[in-house]
Amino acid sequence: MSSLPSWLRQHVAALRALIVLTVIVGVAYPLVITGVAQLPGLKDKANGSLVKAADGTVVGSSEIGQLFTDADGNPLVQYFQSRPSAAGDGYDPTATSASNLGPENTVDTLPDPAVPGDEGKQSLLTLVCSRSLAVAQLEHVDGRRPFCTSDGVGAVLGVFRNGGAKGPITRVVSLNQACPTRPFLRVYQGVRVECATPGEDYSAGFVTPIQGDAPTNPVVPADAVTASGSGLDPDISPAYAHLQAARIAGARHAPVAQIQSLIDAHTDSRDLGFMGEPRVNVLDLNLALNRQYPYRAAA
Repeated sequence: MSSLPSWLRQHVAALRALIVLTVIVGVAYPLVITGVAQLPGLKDKANGSLVKAADGTVVGSSEIGQLFTDADGNPLVQYFQSRPSAAGDGYDPTATSASNLGPENTVDTLPDPAVPGDEGKQSLLTLVCSRSLAVAQLEHVDGRRPFCTSDGVGAVLGVFRNGGAKGPITRVVSLNQACPTRPFLRVYQGVRVECATPGEDYSAGFVTPIQGDAPTNPVVPADAVTASGSGLDPDISPAYAHLQAARIAGARHAPVAQIQSLIDAHTDSRDLGFMGEPRVNVLDLNLALNRQYPYRAAA
């Protein structure tokens, strides 16, 4: 070995190090970790926290949410519904993400009818408003929220002034309501409110959200209208679960009180008594529904 040129000795040493590290890091270490992960108490989580139905069929994971909708995306009335998801088309583990929209994202990009296929882009506020309206229609409750119009978009005005922020108002536009929709507010501080024309530039106006007469504490809870940061949250709040109890009871022909008791039985408290919020795993609750109150579709 000593008779080899120095450059060749360096390459041999590098190759030897590569082989040793590959065996240790690429083979031995993964095998050890995999073996440890299969120990009792760790195996379930390491294998994906899979949940099985009564017949042994894997129906999901306790750590990843899923949709309970039909082929057209409509909610299945016999099941508790999950919170919204921004991951792909909903709860897609390969596209886990948040919407990245912040609380000041209040103005929609309206679809332009002159551009084929243009669907525009909804603001976070309009997403929340439209979801609240949809939940209200499904659950037959009051879906009003502050800063939302009755037709489920953000109640936001573009207020144009002459001479700066304190100058007289010269024009007011309902930024999220495209013409010919009638604006949610007829007059603002003595000036008639206009509907918005898609494609027109309203950036010179002052963006002014209008709270309206909705209750400060909406009936539809926040987790029913907002997606989680990962888009994969398997849980909902007890408030959202109880909001759905009457619909579930009707679909399953069961007393509402018994459905509410089932929710309470499947409500997990705060971790260590103080971390996070009480929560209900939707898949676990729906499986319990199937066991205790089997669904029979109308003939």
